Amino acid sequence: MIDLYTWGTPNGRKASIMLEEVGLDYTTHPINIMEDDQFAPDYLKISPNNKIPAIVDSDTGIAMMESGAILMYLAEKTGKLLASDDAARWQTIEWLMWQMGGFGPMLGQAHHFLKFNPDVSEYASNRYGKETQRLYGVLDARLEGRDYIVDDYSIADIATWAWAARFEWQQIDLNDYPNVKRWYVSIATRPAVIAGCKVPSDPGPIPMPA
Repeated sequence: MIDLYTWGTPNGRKASIMLEEVGLDYTTHPINIMEDDQFAPDYLKISPNNKIPAIVDSDTGIAMMESGAILMYLAEKTGKLLASDDAARWQTIEWLMWQMGGFGPMLGQAHHFLKFNPDVSEYASNRYGKETQRLYGVLDARLEGRDYIVDDYSIADIATWAWAARFEWQQIDLNDYPNVKRWYVSIATRPAVIAGCKVPSDPGPIPMPA
């Protein structure tokens, strides 16, 4: 049994989608980041960086924070969604790190300046808007001739898709990135993804491109 501490953010959905995909039993503990639940002393014992998601594995006693590490841990635990072949394995980790280092943080800044604080800083809006477009371009090029980021569906796809699912917040038209659009739609219809996006509460239908 996995205890999942999460909220309805892209990073939180990485963990819930992964748990649904690999079929592990889990109990959800909502951490309402709008009410500062992430700063509660008991939660900080699990996630010292006061971020979501976090997990506790009752089988092993391991507690883990950081969404990318959680994806790798669950993949190793179940033997799913991370290739055993060295080349594919390292490419998957490479693209997971790309998401963790760029596609997540930069898109998060786009959310901040383009959706929640429009016109606060023209410089920041331009900087993060253009970087978001550049990163989508990198992803579109990677998906040329591929169904998934590293051939087979993997933790790299889960991590990246969770952030792409807020393309509207990022002022991105997926029609400008046809390979991303095809990939995005195919993942959005997976039953485990649909279920994972409803954790810890159902926000409504997954956004789909026009």
